[in-house]
Amino acid sequence: MRHGSFRAAALDLGLSTTAISNAVGKLERELSVRLFNRTTRSVSLTYAGRIFVAQIKPALEDIQKAMDTVRSQQETPSGTLRINAFATAAREIMAPLVLTYLQRFPQVHIDLVTEGRLVDVVAAGFDLGVRSAELDPSDAIAIPLGQMRRMAVVASPTFLAGSTVPQLPHDLLGYPCLRVRLPNGALFRWRFEKDGEELQLDVEGPITLDEASLARIAVTNDVGIGYFMEGDVRDDIAAGRLVRMLEDWTPPLAPLCLYYSNRRNSSAAFQAFIALARDVAAGCL
Repeated sequence: MRHGSFRAAALDLGLSTTAISNAVGKLERELSVRLFNRTTRSVSLTYAGRIFVAQIKPALEDIQKAMDTVRSQQETPSGTLRINAFATAAREIMAPLVLTYLQRFPQVHIDLVTEGRLVDVVAAGFDLGVRSAELDPSDAIAIPLGQMRRMAVVASPTFLAGSTVPQLPHDLLGYPCLRVRLPNGALFRWRFEKDGEELQLDVEGPITLDEASLARIAVTNDVGIGYFMEGDVRDDIAAGRLVRMLEDWTPPLAPLCLYYSNRRNSSAAFQAFIALARDVAAGCL
């Protein structure tokens, strides 16, 4: 319609004149109406063709805009990245990875969803997932993140005042401890290991919680002994607000990994996030 000839349209699209003619003929057969009047010297729209073109033009313009928008994301990081992670994992990557990324690429929106259950990130519509290495799907590409991870058994100095500090895991059974409920409803058993000996304790205490931030409030307010990811209480230990114990019974854990499916033609936002994650893993930041 724009060029007034099949030959000019074919040159513009990089196709053969026959291919253009066949495509138009197929459309006309599907619609059961002639769209173009054809002669050996000219091509013009029929009345039905003019109505058809007028009605599809806005839709084609919307499609072109959508294609241009997607293409632009291949050049400049923009759009939205959806990430699924355990809450503890999200806290660990927030400052070094997520916030650094947003500072570098302000046109990108991060949608970070935290939950305790394992999800299929692809089926659930996420671009990326963050989990402990041993929980990564076998068919995913994984990038190790951050420093060594450990658990930490802690209590406030006031709570421990006048008491004997536990020297062995079983000593904890004589103290009030904070109980933790898992997403599936089960109570978490505190895990310890030393010199090849592994054990799990079902501790007792005055309160059961399912969120580390609440447990930290309880421990710093002298309620009892808590069992945390080291990163959640590192600053409290350094500042003397909490006292660490049984450190030799909490060996290193599997590292956190950023994982994703094998994606071709991924957006610039996705590629930039992966590049930054590799820099974090390599200690370049």
